[in-house]
Amino acid sequence: MKFAVIVFPGSNCDVDMYHAIKDELGEEVEYVWHDADNLDSFDGILLPGGFSYGDYLRTGAIARFSNVMNAIVKAAEEGKPVLGVCNGFQILLEAGLLPGAMRRNENLKFMCRPTELVVENNETMFSAEYEKGEVIQVPIAHGEGNYYCDNETLSLLEKNNQIVFKYKNNPNGSLSDIAGIMNEKGNVLGMMPHPERAVDRLLGSADGLKLFKSIVKQWRLSTNVVTS
Repeated sequence: MKFAVIVFPGSNCDVDMYHAIKDELGEEVEYVWHDADNLDSFDGILLPGGFSYGDYLRTGAIARFSNVMNAIVKAAEEGKPVLGVCNGFQILLEAGLLPGAMRRNENLKFMCRPTELVVENNETMFSAEYEKGEVIQVPIAHGEGNYYCDNETLSLLEKNNQIVFKYKNNPNGSLSDIAGIMNEKGNVLGMMPHPERAVDRLLGSADGLKLFKSIVKQWRLSTNVVTS
């Protein structure tokens, strides 16, 4: 499977994402600059964390208009897996690929620490390697990770099982303890915690690696790719 790591001006978790895919997962991966207009040669799209365009105006608001976003929307419409982490999640929200918005953390402070997540839905291409209800440790690093949506949207997220991860102990005030959601089609996931920083026990946790393994396994099943 071949992944694209999208690099915006201000991305700073692109190297972590690249390492997770190449060195820990053992799959193909390339950096793709924000001015690219074609992602047809890639099987999966990854939007890393950071401070795209310095978070000026609003987190993800400028990156949403980057040239590459048209290709990301096309990939999503084609059913390819698209994962946005932290700032990548914010960009997916701004682009309308996921519903809702991000607000400042409830305590108005940047937070960077290990966090426990509960797997709410393990019947997705991103979480199939987990058990439902499994508690995993994945770090957070954000100042605007307080997820919000209106009551109607929240009802739809719950009804359609689009909430994939929740915080065990909500660190930022996020509505309904939401840490990660997917689109209704099930191929676009946004999450604030950083699974790419939890792919080796030397980093404190390897729980995030299962997310990437899930993507690869489900992609191979859907495309009938057989490996020895």
